[in-house]
Amino acid sequence: MYTFIGVLNTAIHWSVFFAFSSFGFLQAFSNLAAFSIASTFSYYMNSKFNFKKKAKGRTYFLFVVGLGALSLVVGACADKLNINSFVTLIVFSSLSLILGFIYSKYIVFK
Repeated sequence: MYTFIGVLNTAIHWSVFFAFSSFGFLQAFSNLAAFSIASTFSYYMNSKFNFKKKAKGRTYFLFVVGLGALSLVVGACADKLNINSFVTLIVFSSLSLILGFIYSKYIVFK
């Protein structure tokens, strides 16, 4: 179920990222905006189906701030190094898949 939610989350994230990027926004902003939208979906779905926890404001805040910082850092590094936006999404998606699960399991939904 974590993988299925992750695939849907990634599709939402990539769609929003490319929409913002196509309007000329920096990758840092595009990645953070896309993450913010996709993470809301991911948080609620994972809390209900994977971690069997009630969604709460405190844990949502922890989830968004922790992984949101990662999305902003990856996007800012991509802007600074002039990395292709597709590469940015692959790097962020890979990192957030692994780190997001660990962060969610041991910190957010412990």
